[in-house]
Amino acid sequence: MPNFNDALLFRDTKEFSTQLKHAIESLDAGHLPLHRCVNQGGQVDASDMAVTVLDVSEVQHAIHARVGVFFTEVVGGCSCGDEPFEQPVYCELGVTIDRQSGEAVFNVIESAGQGDVQS
Repeated sequence: MPNFNDALLFRDTKEFSTQLKHAIESLDAGHLPLHRCVNQGGQVDASDMAVTVLDVSEVQHAIHARVGVFFTEVVGGCSCGDEPFEQPVYCELGVTIDRQSGEAVFNVIESAGQGDVQS
């Protein structure tokens, strides 16, 4: 489970969103449920992943954030040349960070009206 204690040091500052963005971008892609965001059944290529912090709110024991994630999906060849192709993907993730431990849990935020999918 990812730990964001370093980002939490900035919790009450303007820098929190920037620190959270960098913390998420530095994670191994396997910690994020990006495989649930691919559209063509391809593989996640997070080598050029970019994160945008869209919203942050606090409750008693946790910080909730909504982030946008841009990455690439590599789809296996299905054309005459059987060459794989890449396509850009955008998805939104919810992240809940425990204020005591710094542990973070991610979920995919589905499009409006479909609710959240837990990772």
